[in-house]
Amino acid sequence: MPRTSPAIEADAQQVLDELWKEKLIPFRLNVGKITEDSAEYTIHFYDSRIRTASIPMTNNRSFKALLRDAVLACVAQLGPSKNAPNKVSD
Repeated sequence: MPRTSPAIEADAQQVLDELWKEKLIPFRLNVGKITEDSAEYTIHFYDSRIRTASIPMTNNRSFKALLRDAVLACVAQLGPSKNAPNKVSD
């Protein structure tokens, strides 16, 4: 699979950091790597709770908006968390 640009990786990490700062996710996520095929990006995380998120390649919405929605959907599927979003931990 082709390697994605550092700009895409930086954008992805920025979205994850924003979600954490906004307390929309109950734990910090870090981008492990990003792979792409003809239809989507796959974000691989350094985390055992959420391993990947798939982002469709589309011109209708920005990559950041699509990633944000995908991560929030993955977190919602986890159900209630012991680490509540308003609890600060590093």
